[in-house]
Formats: sequence, structure tokens, C-alpha cells
Amino acid sequence: MATVRKILGQLAPAAATLEVAYTVPADTEAVVSSIMCCNQATSTDTFSVAIVSAADATPAPANIIYYNIPIGGNNTFVATVGITMAAGDMVYVYSNAGGMGFSVFGQEISV
Repeated sequence: MATVRKILGQLAPAAATLEVAYTVPADTEAVVSSIMCCNQATSTDTFSVAIVSAADATPAPANIIYYNIPIGGNNTFVATVGITMAAGDMVYVYSNAGGMGFSVFGQEISV
């Protein structure tokens, strides 16, 4: 098994649009070590993050790990996590007003 530490995904979703920031590739497991959300606008916005298994396919309330978290303008939110994911699992991100950038960092383990 090879382990690679890397940027798993980066995305600036459109306003009020839930989008996939990262999907675990086939024959791979992943550990998400941190998620960063940078509000590049000057006004406060809210964001949400969901972790969805390949079996679920679409987000449901039980998948949400951060919901409507306010973040001031020109500020960054950093979550240090240790989320284990299997092939096909996804990290979804959402920004209410747009203008936010999301970065997902961690490890991919080929199986």
C-alpha cells in the first residue's frame, strides 16, 4: 500500500450551490486531515460541509459535519479532523453567498 499526502481537493462553489470538493478514487482509501474555508468577500457568509458515503450518493441531514457556520469577511476557518473515507465517498461543500474557497487536505492510501 502506498500512502500519499496531498491536497485532496480545492473548490470555490457558486453561491447557494452544494458541490463535490473531493471524491475518493477507486481502489483507494483516504484520511481527511483538515478542511479550510476562506471567505474572500468583505462581508460575513455561512458555509456547510457534508461527508457522504458512496452508498448514499447524495447528502442528507445525517451527513452534515458543519452547518451554516458563520465566517467573517476576509477570514479563514480551519478544521483539523481525521475523517476516514472509502472509495467513492465524497466531501461536499456549500457557501451561502459565494466568494468562499475550500481546501481539503489529507492522505490517499492505495489498496
